[in-house]
Amino acid sequence: MSRSVPLLWTALWLLTLAQPADALDLAELARRTLGADQGVYVETSDGSVLVQQVAARAVHPASISKIPTTIALLRQFGPAHRFVTTFSATGPIAGGALRGDLVVDPGGDPYFVDENALLVLLGLRELGIERVDGALRVRGALTFNWTPDATGKRLRAALAGQVPRAAWSAVHARAGGGMLGAVAAAPMLRWASVAASGGADAPAQPLLVHRSQPLLPMVKALNDYSNNIFRPLAEAAGGAAAVERLARELVPPEQRGEIRLADGAGVDPRNRLSPRVTVRLLRALEAELSRSGHGLPDVLPVAGIDDGTLRQRLAGPSEIGRVVGKTGTYGDYGACALAGALRSARHGTVYFAILNRGIPIVPARQRQDAFLRELLRALDGEPWPYVRDPAPAFTRARVELAGATASSLSP
Repeated sequence: MSRSVPLLWTALWLLTLAQPADALDLAELARRTLGADQGVYVETSDGSVLVQQVAARAVHPASISKIPTTIALLRQFGPAHRFVTTFSATGPIAGGALRGDLVVDPGGDPYFVDENALLVLLGLRELGIERVDGALRVRGALTFNWTPDATGKRLRAALAGQVPRAAWSAVHARAGGGMLGAVAAAPMLRWASVAASGGADAPAQPLLVHRSQPLLPMVKALNDYSNNIFRPLAEAAGGAAAVERLARELVPPEQRGEIRLADGAGVDPRNRLSPRVTVRLLRALEAELSRSGHGLPDVLPVAGIDDGTLRQRLAGPSEIGRVVGKTGTYGDYGACALAGALRSARHGTVYFAILNRGIPIVPARQRQDAFLRELLRALDGEPWPYVRDPAPAFTRARVELAGATASSLSP
């Protein structure tokens, strides 16, 4: 009898693991893997609540704040929106030189990097410009290589060919040769002056326009890496107050006090979300995307597939491609979060939000992944119908001549 008792308990435990999700104690799973004092909320597509633990407590969500900002951006601009940066000249083109300043009018593009500058440089060379006799003059707030570049110093250096070799190799490969031939090094725009040759109001004729990649893949890439350039993007969507107001409108009235957004990226210490409103916002994001025939994997990383914060997480054979989500990490605030959705053979789409508080980052992530592994197993998780787009971001941008030609700008 003494040997049969352990065997009986083992058999009962194995039987429990084999039970369907409805028969499993998912609340106990949450307590065991996440901790009884940690916030979690899980809901099926029909609104059935599978798990709710400390679900109404609002805590610092870190980069989960980017979810409502993504909604606000899609509503403000639409998924096909492109940010426009215009390059103009204050003088004529003669003898391979621009006899004046090169003027930049930024349009709020947060993803203007070395490769995009090289596309502009090639456009300027197509116009016959190899030298600028004046200076680079920026009119507005310019972001270059993820950093504010108010004077255009970094952009000017890139146009002078001071870019990583990998950036030029990528652009050169995509350009397909042509006038570039087999040139190994980036072309250079020579500058004759660091001082503007005309006044701030000097007339400037547009030379070319750089149109960013569409908003949808841009936001996808920024969410994949959880890039905090979302902060100025929130300003483009009306500011943090507008994002907060929209987020509150998207949840039931009794839950609106569980939302506080002082910025749109997740940096401000005053930010607050609860697990249950986070799920409401996820579902609102999905509804917004559905209007244009898109889904959550089009703006959030898919675990184990997309580069970025989820590349190495939930990447096992029975997990890869089954979770789409957004991470949030801010150790200074004791914040570590994961929110998203999984596909279930038994319940369709299942939405979840885990907002940890007061747990070191590494153990918190381990607990989140352990909980989701069990949830995937219990709910018969299925892969999302998703194929990663490996094309570099700059290949989706466009540089167009603005009607100017070398002859039209001749003295």
